[in-house]
Amino acid sequence: MEALSDLSTFAKILTDKGYNGYFHTQGAYAGKLKESIGEYLENCQKGTDSLPKQDLLLTGYLQWSGEDKPSVECSMWVKYLNGKFSLNRMEVARKDQFGQLLKKSELTNLSVISAPKAVEAVALVNEEPKQKAGQSPKRFKL
Repeated sequence: MEALSDLSTFAKILTDKGYNGYFHTQGAYAGKLKESIGEYLENCQKGTDSLPKQDLLLTGYLQWSGEDKPSVECSMWVKYLNGKFSLNRMEVARKDQFGQLLKKSELTNLSVISAPKAVEAVALVNEEPKQKAGQSPKRFKL
């Protein structure tokens, strides 16, 4: 099991890996990773929200090209124990403009260190570029 990291370290490692977009913590609290988690925990301390029995759920887009184009969403399940965080599981899903699932990849037994970079996570669910049919070599006719 990986050593747990505090919020700043946890957010910095993931941000350096390219997870620098906006996320939601537990379906609310939109913001960059550190701000989203921080605001959620602040509301838990005030009693406005409560800590989950299981892991925290962070969701966000890794790739967005507009409402009429497919997008790549990322969900991360993060363990939170006594002010320390560790990444547990990640799911990356490519969906079409209507929200229909095109391809999904689930990564388990992760740590914040072993998590793929954001571009690698997007590559897991992006379609392979279509190869052009190779032209057959010219043949001589007799």
